[in-house]
Amino acid sequence: MSVLVPFLRDDPSELLALLESEAASVDGAVEIVILDDGTADPALTERLISQITTMALPARLITLPSNEGRAIGRNRLAAAARGASLLFLDSDMRPDHPHFLRDWAELVARDNPAVAFGGFSLKQASTDARFSVHRAMAAKSECVPFEARAKQPEKYVYTSNLLVRRDVFEAEAFDSGFTGWGWEDVEWAMRVSRRFSVIHLDNAATHMGLDTVPALARKYEQSAPNFARMAARHPEIVAAYPSYKAAKLLKSLPGLPWLRHRLRAAAEFPWLPVAARAFSLRLYRAALYAEAV
Repeated sequence: MSVLVPFLRDDPSELLALLESEAASVDGAVEIVILDDGTADPALTERLISQITTMALPARLITLPSNEGRAIGRNRLAAAARGASLLFLDSDMRPDHPHFLRDWAELVARDNPAVAFGGFSLKQASTDARFSVHRAMAAKSECVPFEARAKQPEKYVYTSNLLVRRDVFEAEAFDSGFTGWGWEDVEWAMRVSRRFSVIHLDNAATHMGLDTVPALARKYEQSAPNFARMAARHPEIVAAYPSYKAAKLLKSLPGLPWLRHRLRAAAEFPWLPVAARAFSLRLYRAALYAEAV
């Protein structure tokens, strides 16, 4: 199994140390490949190379001179991997228990699944008030128990903690037309689920990289063209998404740019209840998507 970790302006050294702590239990069945997607930080590169050379787990670092994006970066990682199964793991994830790698490796050895998602949680994530809106949104829509995820297997697939068999990835790679942030993994899952079985299990890791409202809003702004690309390719699926339905309703409203500005301001207002701020930010995202669909 190849563990594939892309990063951009982030330090994956803590994640590498946690994975390394399981080296003995996986007994040579796991390698790690990390990809720096254009961070351009020589000091970080030097520290990572020094860390890698002392690890018991086989590990390699790929450094790109400029940012190529999430889809292309993950395709590059898959091409560099030697394992028969690929575990995509975001650099800001932290395993929720000490047998994380072992459980994945045992699943591969026992069942060799086509696609499997382990889930993610907020167990170890910051409780700082700056991240309260993102925490509330992630807890509601993304940190879903595996039994519930299994009922809509293609909907709850994120590259934060995703196992893909090599032949499946060779048949269906990520669409390099997705640039910036967002939706490339969901669109990939829509294609893959038509041809291969997608299973869900309880082998979660914590998403440590919670964002402030301004940072999350900027990501949503980047994601609008990607959402439109996904909607054009999979209209029958995306039409059922609440974000798409909201976008279509908002599209017909006069003064949408003014409304969008007010929604973002409400999401950033610290004295509003967190639930109200999260609702405003979801509507802000839909208002962005209204201009793209």
